[in-house]
Amino acid sequence: MSVTTAGALSQALEIVAAISLAPLLTGWVGQCRAWLQNRSAPSPWQPYRTLHKLFNKESVVAETASQLFRVTPYVVFGCMTLACAIVPTLSTDLPLAPAADAIALVGLFALARVFIALAAMDIGTAFGTMGARREMLVGFLAEPALLMVLFSASLISKSTSLATIVETLAHRDFAIYPGLAFAGVAFTMVSLAENARIPVDNPATHLELTMIHEALVLEYSGRHLALLEWAASLKLFAYSCIGLALFFPWGVAHAQAPLQMLLALPVLALKLAVGGAMLALLETVMAKMRIFRVPEFLATAFLLAVIGMLVHQLLAR
Repeated sequence: MSVTTAGALSQALEIVAAISLAPLLTGWVGQCRAWLQNRSAPSPWQPYRTLHKLFNKESVVAETASQLFRVTPYVVFGCMTLACAIVPTLSTDLPLAPAADAIALVGLFALARVFIALAAMDIGTAFGTMGARREMLVGFLAEPALLMVLFSASLISKSTSLATIVETLAHRDFAIYPGLAFAGVAFTMVSLAENARIPVDNPATHLELTMIHEALVLEYSGRHLALLEWAASLKLFAYSCIGLALFFPWGVAHAQAPLQMLLALPVLALKLAVGGAMLALLETVMAKMRIFRVPEFLATAFLLAVIGMLVHQLLAR
């Protein structure tokens, strides 16, 4: 198998795995959360049934909606799929790796956020505008913290390419990096905020005065809503894979080693299952904070990420 063919196969397999496993990860988190709360747990396959139901329903669009409102679900879904393709989850041999680094990854998340915020305001409803303002507030504070986390890892590999970072961390002699401990805590806080999870938002609520994500998609229905819900699952999958790639990179296949990908897929599934259970545990033991406390929460994440960079720089001397 040629190098080009192996890279294309690795890239295609990563995209297929992300699209197919993302709803399952969301369902697994919901099931674990129900178990921990001593409730009857839904099937982890429930998100697939929900997507099937929504795709078979007609999309109802308001008369005042512009083309932006109709295009946004496809743009957001495409951005999240491309973000999952950039993150090396199964192999470091990715054709997109030279063209897309950590900065481009954060840019994809920002592009999706801008589109969905504009679409929420496009209809002119009060809840959509409120959700858009809250989403932009969270993004304005979370994106710098995410960049600092990625830069903390890039200092080790001397590159902002995620494939190079994973290659450096996974395939070199074992070493302890104290700076990554601070970055790991900061990344956990950012991922909770970016994916509308407790304590920043509650994905299971539809209470108008507290919701963020649900307020953005309140006017969508049918296939448009299905694409947005699928994109939300892809975003959770992407953030989970970023955390695994940065802090638990073992199991990712070498470049030009397609046979190792047969082992990388079950390893990825196992790590996602453990990570999903930990996420459900965090959401169970924490309470949702007021929206006015979110800036303090994300500012703490930013400071922890910066401390991680400074610790690495001091120890590297």
